[in-house]
Amino acid sequence: MPKQLYPEPTVGGLIFNPEGRFLLLKSHKWLGKYVIPGGHIELGETMEQALKQEIKEETNLDIYDIEFIFDKTFWQKGHYIFFDFACKTDLTDVKLNDEAEKYVWVTIAEGLALPLDPYTKIVIEAYLKKQKRENKDV
Repeated sequence: MPKQLYPEPTVGGLIFNPEGRFLLLKSHKWLGKYVIPGGHIELGETMEQALKQEIKEETNLDIYDIEFIFDKTFWQKGHYIFFDFACKTDLTDVKLNDEAEKYVWVTIAEGLALPLDPYTKIVIEAYLKKQKRENKDV
């Protein structure tokens, strides 16, 4: 495998359904931890295009009302830059590809109680902080 010479930009989405629950995927790629769907930004794609494409590919869901939450850079067997968003879907019938074994629609509290990938927990907490700031300003 060639050595990675540049950062890999990726996107992820906290997808909320009409009941206000969000989607978590249990993934063998993340050692059986729960994660949000997403993936790599391909050359020439915008972040929003990549988010829509990755979510459609992994869950068969269409999303809208895309709102930026958080970005984080880290190194773990490669250099990644994560851009995370909150978004909505009107559908709840998820069709997983082979990247995940299971899915759940959960409240924020229920999600935080699950065995989460550490980065997914950071994203959920960043979303909560953003919501508190926005509600405070109203």
